[in-house]
Amino acid sequence: MDNLSSATEFCLLGFPGSQKLHYVFFVVFFFSYAVTLLGNMIIITIICIDKRLQSPMYYFLSQLSLLEILVTTTIVPLMLWGLLIPGNQTISLTGCVVQLFLYLSLGTTEFAVLGAMAVDRYVAICNPLRYSIIMNGHTCIWVVTVSWVFGFLSEIWPVYATFQFTFCKSNLLDHFYCDRGQLLKLSCNDTSLTEFILFLMAVFIIVGSLIPTVVSYTYIISTILKIPSASGRQKAFSTCASHFTFVVIGYGTCLFLYVKPKQTQAAEYNRVASLLVSVVTPFLNPFIFTLRNDKVKEALRDGVKRCCLLLRD
Repeated sequence: MDNLSSATEFCLLGFPGSQKLHYVFFVVFFFSYAVTLLGNMIIITIICIDKRLQSPMYYFLSQLSLLEILVTTTIVPLMLWGLLIPGNQTISLTGCVVQLFLYLSLGTTEFAVLGAMAVDRYVAICNPLRYSIIMNGHTCIWVVTVSWVFGFLSEIWPVYATFQFTFCKSNLLDHFYCDRGQLLKLSCNDTSLTEFILFLMAVFIIVGSLIPTVVSYTYIISTILKIPSASGRQKAFSTCASHFTFVVIGYGTCLFLYVKPKQTQAAEYNRVASLLVSVVTPFLNPFIFTLRNDKVKEALRDGVKRCCLLLRD
């Protein structure tokens, strides 16, 4: 490639290893993707149709499930195509811009929704008498709308800044999607200042949304410990255990992936962390929020019974 020209398309190298290993990866990731879509769609459906789940907590959960579907759909189909048909995992510059923008925007929106879910649990446990007043329908819709708008607006400049560089070293991207760190490695320009600004923005977004979560759970744990009966403490904690589990997995992974001064991390490190964010976490979401939630399990059982009755008729 001419040293003065910039790549107009990228070849995603995907995963190392033999083609047989790639077929194994394909089966595993296809199964995970199918379960992710089915599981999260079931959660959204039962929340919409079951009156017992018509509350702010489950409204936020439906938004989280929708975001998980969109995040994994942004990445996994192209990854599966590359595993199934070697040498055909190319993506245009425009496609790369769109994929990176959607991935980062949806991820940022997810952090905002997770923060809102933590505050919702804080109000429910620490201020139950005013819960229905504070977390009313208008407030929930407003919070979710702001989360989506903030998520997409906040990632316009980072993506714009990434693609202002000239990618003249190569058009071979050592990843299974348009990873920002690997893109910056292909640039012939000095990316140090941009990488530092991107680091500060990642700190603001991830840590900024983590602060209300940490503060909320500090008050929640303090309030739960004051409940005299063991059964009362267990019941109170069960209402936020699923969210807390998801927060630990989601934030832990993203802190390692994005909150680092140098964006151009080793490709192997980025691949593993990106798999956790785009495949593993969306796959676990339905299990985390159903196996540990009695109301959701009850609604699922009733839904299965109704389906069986309809099939018999």
